[in-house]
Amino acid sequence: MAFGPLRRGFVEWCDKPATKTKQLGNSVRPPPDGAWLSGDYFGRCSNITLVSLPAIHSYPRGHSLMSTAKKPLVLVIMDGWGYSTKQEHNAVAAAKTPNLDRLARDYTSTLISGSGLDVGLPDGQMGNSEVGHVNIGAGRIVYQELTRISKDIQDGDFFQNVELAKAVDAAVTKGKAVHIMGLMSPGGVHSHEEHIMGMIEMAAKRGAEQIYFHAFLDGRDVPPRSAQSSIEQFDALFARLGKGRFASMIGRYYAMDRDNRWDRVQQAYDLMTLGKGEFTADSASEALAAAYARDENDEFVKATRIGAAAPMQDGDALIFMNFRADRAREITRAFVDSDFTGFARTATPALNFVMLTEYAADIKTACAYPPTALVNTLGEWLAKQGKTQLRISETEKYAHVTFFFNGGEEACFTGEDREIVASPKVATYDLQPEMSSEELTDKLVGAIKSGKYDVIICNYPNGDMVGHTGVFDAAVKACEAVDHCIGRVTDALAEVGGECLITADHGNAEKMMDEETGQAHTAHTNLPVPLIYFGRKAEVAEGGKLSDLAPTMLTLMGLPVPPEMTGKPLMILK
Repeated sequence: MAFGPLRRGFVEWCDKPATKTKQLGNSVRPPPDGAWLSGDYFGRCSNITLVSLPAIHSYPRGHSLMSTAKKPLVLVIMDGWGYSTKQEHNAVAAAKTPNLDRLARDYTSTLISGSGLDVGLPDGQMGNSEVGHVNIGAGRIVYQELTRISKDIQDGDFFQNVELAKAVDAAVTKGKAVHIMGLMSPGGVHSHEEHIMGMIEMAAKRGAEQIYFHAFLDGRDVPPRSAQSSIEQFDALFARLGKGRFASMIGRYYAMDRDNRWDRVQQAYDLMTLGKGEFTADSASEALAAAYARDENDEFVKATRIGAAAPMQDGDALIFMNFRADRAREITRAFVDSDFTGFARTATPALNFVMLTEYAADIKTACAYPPTALVNTLGEWLAKQGKTQLRISETEKYAHVTFFFNGGEEACFTGEDREIVASPKVATYDLQPEMSSEELTDKLVGAIKSGKYDVIICNYPNGDMVGHTGVFDAAVKACEAVDHCIGRVTDALAEVGGECLITADHGNAEKMMDEETGQAHTAHTNLPVPLIYFGRKAEVAEGGKLSDLAPTMLTLMGLPVPPEMTGKPLMILK
């Protein structure tokens, strides 16, 4: 996509209303049992449909077609679609995107920030989908758990955390082990390795003699083969403390599944509970070298036991150090759910399990950093104003346009519908870069023409999900598929007199090669993202960020902005 010269200065009805849950930063309460994609994902939301287009035209609770057809304001979020002036290895720039090029040229357009301090992350930290959607929906900067926990470590408060201390002390008193698991990565998307090192140090200082680290390898939010530097840091920590060691290693592909692929999760579970893996190694460095020799990047490293077996036993403590919920839920349920049915568990040790943040409201175990309330998100405010809204995406990003966008609300608001399109069942999305974008667009166009909705929120996952594979040609095809769909969407809006804001939650596909390492770049970026307003003539305010989008939408609709929203309207109508 050639974004073109910026025109600066122009630029479900529910059976019950939602009840607020608690939220702080991106520690939003994930939905009850059933994973992100299931039809009963939002148990109190009666109008979630999977793939049938006619369902979008059904009018529950006596809605009359004789009412004036609505002209919707659509927010299209092109996931993983950043803007870079560098053309090389830039799938967004290389893609043929005539529709977006025309829209950026002929309508008000600019760039906005989706990373760092502007979304409540540390300065320079790349954004991510969860953080982006929380900020967009909140209409204010929402400070993230990465920032909160890092600050607690710096201030020393982390080492006095009640739930963490309780679990460690109980293990020490009984002479039991402290197991720590989590994504060993500096990426800061699902975890941060500094948090894990802080937990290891805390366990050692409180007297734990048996400290075992079960490392999940990243290679997705960081370069594909970058784990060695992290291993060296942890080995140095163990040497300094005189206690603790690596017990196992496995790629996040297995340990952090979020799509009910329980065969993957079982490999991680058996590795940790039984101390049995497909491979063994004397050290973490040796395990990683062997994985690379098998041509396994970090994300896909197979289950490897390190050193003597350290199976989990009754009375041991297990601390899960991921702070992001979506990829932490399945493995957590395998450990704590008494009625777990994902796979047959060979061992079910009675563990003192602590989740760093709350992964789901119905996961009944200790939580070190429980969430607090976030009030008057865009979805809640639209409901209070009597407006109807639709949330729609593929499986991969459905949670983001619903649960995260609503600030951790598990139920839909009055007048809110939700539509989910199944993402293709392929091993990696470079094998089908268009994903289910055409089917998603069929449903979106149907919703636009239905006259039913005041607001529609839609996410196209392609740029992010294919960008994560590191396959340049596939990422180009993904961007072209999204552009084609954008053309269909704006055509439908023009037909009914609707409007559209087109943006992204963070960058990814615009940088497909890491110039420093020479490896494929599979992570997000901290680059700006586009914002295009397909609608009336307007001037654009500069210096925008994701949290400005909700106030912008409300202003375009002629609605008041709630006082909790501190973002600024970016589009000023002429």
